[in-house]
Amino acid sequence: MERIAWVTDSTGLLDEELSQNEHVYVVPMIVIIDGKEYEDGVDLSSEELYRRMNEEKINPTTSQPSVGRFYELYKMLEKRYDRVISVHLSSKLSGTVSASQQAAQMVTIPVDVFDSLLISFPMLLILKRLMYYVENGHSIDEAFVKTRKYADSHETYVLIGSLDQLYRSGRLTNAQYFLGSLLSFKPIISIEDGLLHTKSKPRNLKKAEKQIFSDFRKSFATGKVKECTILYGALSEQTQKWKAMISEEFPNVKTHVSPLGSAIGVHTGEQTIGISWFNED
Repeated sequence: MERIAWVTDSTGLLDEELSQNEHVYVVPMIVIIDGKEYEDGVDLSSEELYRRMNEEKINPTTSQPSVGRFYELYKMLEKRYDRVISVHLSSKLSGTVSASQQAAQMVTIPVDVFDSLLISFPMLLILKRLMYYVENGHSIDEAFVKTRKYADSHETYVLIGSLDQLYRSGRLTNAQYFLGSLLSFKPIISIEDGLLHTKSKPRNLKKAEKQIFSDFRKSFATGKVKECTILYGALSEQTQKWKAMISEEFPNVKTHVSPLGSAIGVHTGEQTIGISWFNED
């Protein structure tokens, strides 16, 4: 069998299973604070980021990993593996996929790049699905086709915690920010075809929570939901509440709980919370 290295980016924080897999490698995203670059999850944690955002009122930005960063990793992997499969966040939200593809052209080891069209832990579930297919005898092409179908079945709804942070990071216009603040909107953002869309603008947290769980119930009723992920900025009572609600109402659904990480937290803020799931055949 081919010796395969699996590569992803730090927008997805590895769970215990993946972190213990010696064949999984993570390329960190870059967070820039006052002109200084920090590697997401390496020399900057989300806890430290939120602390500095609250106390120092910093205005951080983010950047994709460089082509050179990918090239260095792929050259190193050439010595140990026969192939690299690289899974990354949506190409419509970041140039990470492009950087990975460019570096792949510069090395001799075959590198197959999969655009998850997702972010965070749902992206890692895509990685796990690819691993499953390949390790169970499917060709790379077959695994990619099957995994794309799985990825396209996802639904992701995130309640943005901070309009201030979305505005500072350039994701809201002046008019959108003013109107949202004036009316106390709690925008629910969905990920559709790799892009962020404003699904709705509930006026308070209770209404936003009700809408997200209503969507989840509709999907669950089809019998296709086997697992879900609660995504959060900073662990909070709200996170624990949602986990308890899902466990009580949907005891047969496997529930992951995963932080969004500092590279995403730059844009969304620490009070962000959401749910993602796949509608499996």
